[in-house]
Amino acid sequence: MNLSSRRQFLAEVGQGMLVASVGPALALDLGITSTAQAASDVPGTRLTFGAMEPLVALVEETPADKLLPLAVQKLQTGAELRTLVAAAALANARALGGHDYDGYHTFMALAPSYQMAQELPKDRRALPVLKVLHRNARFIQKAGGCEHEALHAVEPASLPTGRSEGHVLQDATRQADQAKAERILATLTQGSLPDAYNQLQLCVQDEVDVHRVVLSWRAWETLDLTGRDQALTLLRQSVRYCVDAERNRIKQNRPEPAVRATLTRLLDQYHLMGKKTGNRKGDDAWVEKICQAIYTSSREQAAEAVAAALAEGTAPTDIGEAISLAANRLVLRDPGRTRAEQQKPVGSVHGASVGVHASDSANAWRNIARISDHRNTVASLIVAGFHTAGQAGSAAQKPYPWPEHLEAVKVSDAAALLAELETAIKGKDQVRACAVTYRYGELGHPSRPVFDLLLKFAVSEDGALHAEKYYRTVSEEFATTRPAFRWRQLVALARVTASEYGYPAPGYADACRLLKV
Repeated sequence: MNLSSRRQFLAEVGQGMLVASVGPALALDLGITSTAQAASDVPGTRLTFGAMEPLVALVEETPADKLLPLAVQKLQTGAELRTLVAAAALANARALGGHDYDGYHTFMALAPSYQMAQELPKDRRALPVLKVLHRNARFIQKAGGCEHEALHAVEPASLPTGRSEGHVLQDATRQADQAKAERILATLTQGSLPDAYNQLQLCVQDEVDVHRVVLSWRAWETLDLTGRDQALTLLRQSVRYCVDAERNRIKQNRPEPAVRATLTRLLDQYHLMGKKTGNRKGDDAWVEKICQAIYTSSREQAAEAVAAALAEGTAPTDIGEAISLAANRLVLRDPGRTRAEQQKPVGSVHGASVGVHASDSANAWRNIARISDHRNTVASLIVAGFHTAGQAGSAAQKPYPWPEHLEAVKVSDAAALLAELETAIKGKDQVRACAVTYRYGELGHPSRPVFDLLLKFAVSEDGALHAEKYYRTVSEEFATTRPAFRWRQLVALARVTASEYGYPAPGYADACRLLKV
């Protein structure tokens, strides 16, 4: 069915076919007043989403500038913001499937945009979501939209006996057999979803790549919005990403990633599969020591330091905290770009910078470790240590802010410091933004006003595809980092915010106009 025919079909039957199957409450939420029957889930046929299909199709087929007025109209007539985000996530997965660089970055921003919305006043709550919906529509249309969908229905496979399901799935991705890997995943998701997600992690841990791990985490997180019945659709993106990476490795005749042998060796050497994780707390000095070790070590050395700490019974949360702080150092010591890139000038640190990537990766590994079984708790932290280390080669000798930067901050009143921070951000003065934020935290002022200020810019600015993810990374890491170190996270966010200021997000002005804010 071509684009015009599909639109005509939806116009004729999509509006009148959902109430009986989903009930009046969800029908009102979707802005639909009738019922429809989804296409059967036959392999090779178009993937459809039952009651959500009309809204998913609307998001997938509508150009960005035309989508925002329709989205606002849905909200004004009773649809929930989370429903729009869920539809956008399903449209993105079906159209792009985890293959498209801009596409999977946008998918990874959807759940964070909804979480950001919860921190805003009611009249502005939709802004971050509308901003990412606009981006989502642009990249879906750029890739060909519904005429070039990546995902279609898939048939479950029969699994061999005598081997763990995770290793069977891992073998398929290592063989770059996309069809086989997706069929195995389809079988796994018919059972326990947490178990299926744990099996998928063996594939994710096969290489260190920010997009590989963050896509895996954000897909799982987004199930809170779409419902867990959409697990196969969202997790297939990870399988396809892993297969694409393996195909490229084989095509370029590159050796297997070193993390594979390192992880296997350390799990065996420290007998971690036969030990329960401990709960011994590391004090501030211990966390600082491990943070510094990971920051300065080779990847293999950092992975071993994590494995040794796990074997000694240190709490996984404390190990993850040290890894996160090591990634944070990469932001605070980043010398900035040496050459201008699109929307990223010389000296900038936002977007796909080493520090932002490292922080988003560490956050994803920590979250996966938190919700996983024993094997993946320890494996995710070992790989996180490996992933974070070995990236400090060109970094500055000491993190921002320096003593002379702090001495230049003469005010101490909270309101005056916030005003100075906003001025520094609008002046793209990264050093000043770091110093003011550090001083504010040092004086014991509350963190929420700083988050509110930085959130405003995380919504209004483009952020080179990373603003939403990194804001959420810092929010989560601030909340789980001990008081002695947590303000480092906000200092880093202030720096990145000053770097990304001056590039307004496409669609943001239209969203403000439509919401009348």
